[in-house]
Amino acid sequence: MKGVLLVNLGSPDSPTAKDVKPYLDEFLMDERVIDVPKILRNILVRGIILQTRPKKSAEAYAKIWWDEGSPLIVISQRFADKVQKQTTMPVALGMRYGSMTIKNGLQELSDKGVDEVLLVPLYPHYAMSSYETVVVKTMEEKEAFFPTMKITTLPPFYKSPDYIKVLSDSIAEGLKDFDYDHILFSYHGIPERHVRKSDPTRFHCKIDGSCCSVNSVAHNTCYRHQVYETTELVKAELGLTEEQTSTSFQSRLAGDPWLKPYTDYEFERLPKEGKKKLAVVTAAFVADCLETLEEIAMEGKTQFEEGGGEQYKHIPCLNDNDAWVAVMAKWVNEWQAKNVLPV
Repeated sequence: MKGVLLVNLGSPDSPTAKDVKPYLDEFLMDERVIDVPKILRNILVRGIILQTRPKKSAEAYAKIWWDEGSPLIVISQRFADKVQKQTTMPVALGMRYGSMTIKNGLQELSDKGVDEVLLVPLYPHYAMSSYETVVVKTMEEKEAFFPTMKITTLPPFYKSPDYIKVLSDSIAEGLKDFDYDHILFSYHGIPERHVRKSDPTRFHCKIDGSCCSVNSVAHNTCYRHQVYETTELVKAELGLTEEQTSTSFQSRLAGDPWLKPYTDYEFERLPKEGKKKLAVVTAAFVADCLETLEEIAMEGKTQFEEGGGEQYKHIPCLNDNDAWVAVMAKWVNEWQAKNVLPV
């Protein structure tokens, strides 16, 4: 029997330092998030970061927390419930970090008689710290607890025509009645070395502004190429010009070079260049979370206005948009019926 496991990032159980600390520990101790030797990661995370970050992160979570719980969890569950209504297969939800585990999701499916699973990492783009770690963790849990279960993984869908259409329509809806003069596509940032580590050729990805446009097998696992491709495809779908848009990267850690340009620098630069009415799209995410709701929608607005900006709007993620639900249902049902992956 076939079933579907949707997996997103995860969330602490509450916006308190007590619950945020173990969540951050699990997240930051992941070798695909902070990819240094374990002894150094342990010193950095447990000896330095976790001494101060939980309190600050808890305050940030408190700003965006809903009565029902973590926005990311609530939205993802709504999405999963809607997809379930459009397929005959069991659909379960798991999170890479936190108490709503991947193992629990697999167990839920197994209890319903599922022995063949379509794993759907809810990330449009490939990165070792998001898509890859979900796949690796799922396979670890399968080998340890569900050895006879067969797992097929949905590829990154960053350029799927279905996805680009529904994303573009959502952006267009968000832009209604907003007289913007610029649209910033702000993606989650990753260290430059992650791009190079994910390059199977070991020589293509130079991050020099040109390698992403030169065809290569490296693009299958190149986060930078994939996010720029999403931007370009959305621009084409919406008829946007080069002058109307730009792309940047948010949420970096100090110490190493991360993908540039940095979003917070763009919030300062754009008003100086006369871009006073800014719309921000966070297309690295399919569901709004701390990074979109607090860092971009709240802190970003403040940074932009302090830099001289006048009007600012964060375009919501796809969330449980009915058109996005229909796209996912189409993909999983095609896999169920034809054993093919449509993206």
